[in-house]
Amino acid sequence: MIKNIIFDFGDIFIDLEKATSLNLILEKYPDFKLSKEIIQLNNQYEMGLLSTDAFIAAYQKFLPKENKTGLKNIWNSIILHIPEHRMEFIETLANENKFRLFLLSNTNDLHIEQVIKNITPANYERLKNCFEKFYLSHEINLRKPNKDIFEFVLEQNKLIAQETLFIDDTAENIETAKKIGLHTWHLIPGKEDIASLFKKDFPFS
Repeated sequence: MIKNIIFDFGDIFIDLEKATSLNLILEKYPDFKLSKEIIQLNNQYEMGLLSTDAFIAAYQKFLPKENKTGLKNIWNSIILHIPEHRMEFIETLANENKFRLFLLSNTNDLHIEQVIKNITPANYERLKNCFEKFYLSHEINLRKPNKDIFEFVLEQNKLIAQETLFIDDTAENIETAKKIGLHTWHLIPGKEDIASLFKKDFPFS
């Protein structure tokens, strides 16, 4: 029986427009490619291993026409809003107190700054208050789909994998979670919504 639920954040609660940043770059820099170096840079920043200033300075090598503000705007353009029905869903679930609730997100300092601007500081606190723990990759220096981030959450909170449901929109994150024994829901944004969780066939009781 499921006693614990671990939620992703992007495209689970907050809507994202994931292609926007790359599209904005390609408009000005049509030869730009997501090289191994850039992917590694993104991952390091997501794990909090680079400061925002170091991250921006590194990106200016690839996008030399952009100043700091322009780069931040491009980077943050994927962040949209949290629909109210999702906020109400997680608040109701938290108030019912039937499950231990956790958030586990690959994110970075600039994106969280933009999230807070978009949804307001009050709503950000409103969301955080729904979870027992609110894990952001850049704060814990770990990221999905690596196995160690899942083990960290399970061990820190004394969770049993077979009693825990993990919800994410990224297939490789789901695959790692399955391998360590978690129940999983690979939610498809635009086709499914987190508010329909209890219409799914999971062993909640």
